[in-house]
Amino acid sequence: MSCSCRDPLHCIVPETVLRNIAEHGDERQRRAALKTLGVDQTLRAARVETGARLAASGPPRASVAGALSPPSVERVVRNAQNGMDLTAPVVRREGDGKTGDPAVDEAYEYLGDTWSFFFEVFARNSIDQNGMALDAVVHFDEDFDNAFWNGEQMVFGDGSGQLFTRLTQSLTVCGHELGHGVIQFDGPLVYQRQSGALNESIADCFGAMVAQYKEGQTADAASWLIGSEILAEGVSGRALRDMANPGTAFDDDVLGKDPQPGHMDDFVETVQDSGGVHINSGIPNRAFYLLATTLGGHSWESAGRILYATLGHPRLRANSSFSRFARINLDVARTLYGAQSEQVDAVVGAWTTVGVEL
Repeated sequence: MSCSCRDPLHCIVPETVLRNIAEHGDERQRRAALKTLGVDQTLRAARVETGARLAASGPPRASVAGALSPPSVERVVRNAQNGMDLTAPVVRREGDGKTGDPAVDEAYEYLGDTWSFFFEVFARNSIDQNGMALDAVVHFDEDFDNAFWNGEQMVFGDGSGQLFTRLTQSLTVCGHELGHGVIQFDGPLVYQRQSGALNESIADCFGAMVAQYKEGQTADAASWLIGSEILAEGVSGRALRDMANPGTAFDDDVLGKDPQPGHMDDFVETVQDSGGVHINSGIPNRAFYLLATTLGGHSWESAGRILYATLGHPRLRANSSFSRFARINLDVARTLYGAQSEQVDAVVGAWTTVGVEL
């Protein structure tokens, strides 16, 4: 399936958080937030153009050479040197040794961890299922408090150091953003309201599973935090999001209070954040957490398999609601594990607990 050209730029730090910083931060924090917001808006247009170009080219075609050789990761990391050139010189290629630049080496490592997760767990050959090279840009812009997937590349800012630190430090951030690439090729899910919140939630699920897979953690032992490594010292919070307990990740004078609900009774109606995509994603996030912990073991096994099969399901629509996604979850669980299976019961229990009707 070709990628959707309807999704805007996918950033890890929500627009609502950046606006809170611009309103409540000191002068330096405000400048950094406003600059990041301005860059984000500019790059959204480029993201749409990229999506349109990829959509027009049709589905990716497997090459004969690729079919004859086993899949392998191909990584390139570029150093923008605090500029905004997405075609900046490559400073580390596949097979190269460490450079000594933490951002370069973290990006290289985490791109590889994410590639390995999708290949070893879901037999997926890179983001597009056709061996796509993983291209990352580090040291993007000055005081850039974000990281994003632009349709072709991962881009990491260094953070302003005031509220956010180097974005390359977090494997969950890398897994989340590359997860948007998987959704781009397997979705589509329009980046608005409930379908957009599902888009964000699935990316969070991938980010959490990538980190848990690397550490060999069970669902019960995992923190289920997204971006815990990027909050600067002094910020009152544990992470950008808490999948287990939405709404509790941070409560800070400058960042504001984590606005995520964990139940449909608290669904947020807003015109900001593309209709609350980073906010209401807390509801399906908690549903996946409940599914994984109810089933026990590793999240990428039964729960992850159900999620991944739902993403690629022919009944998934671009504007799918939480209820439609939950019903496909249930059908997938029945198909994979049987109508009387514990997986089916766990799917029903998870979505019912967060107030979503199947």
